[in-house]
Amino acid sequence: MMHLKVGDKAPDFSAKDEQGNTVSLSDYKGKKLVVFFYPKASTPGCTAEACNLNDNFERFQSQGYEILGVSADSAKRQSNFKNKYGFQYPLLADEDKSVIEAFGVWGPKKFMGKEYDGIHRTTFVIDENGVIADVISKVKTKAHADQILDS
Repeated sequence: MMHLKVGDKAPDFSAKDEQGNTVSLSDYKGKKLVVFFYPKASTPGCTAEACNLNDNFERFQSQGYEILGVSADSAKRQSNFKNKYGFQYPLLADEDKSVIEAFGVWGPKKFMGKEYDGIHRTTFVIDENGVIADVISKVKTKAHADQILDS
């Protein structure tokens, strides 16, 4: 796993969202962007995190931020997740893990004593110039908006 850090240029990416639209980093040029990576749509922790960001969407917008969620789920699963909870931001269906690997959040994990490869729950805050302004690797799923906006 490579580790991006504050001050690094964000990887240029393109991937399909839950509706099949291509979303790229360049779409957000001149805007601040929160890119949050989560292991799996509709699981308890991921739902808590995504809902917390959605509940604070207007706070993000008022400070000039756009939000983008990314996991390796299919477009259909992402669409179901978004529709069920009414998320106001796109979810990337990164099934080939190109965005996940570009940001270096795929790697070995442990859960209940078992080791496996998966997505590390990580959030990147990218400034208007495409530079990483913050990396949050210890995500508090129920208070994630505060971690980003109060940092």
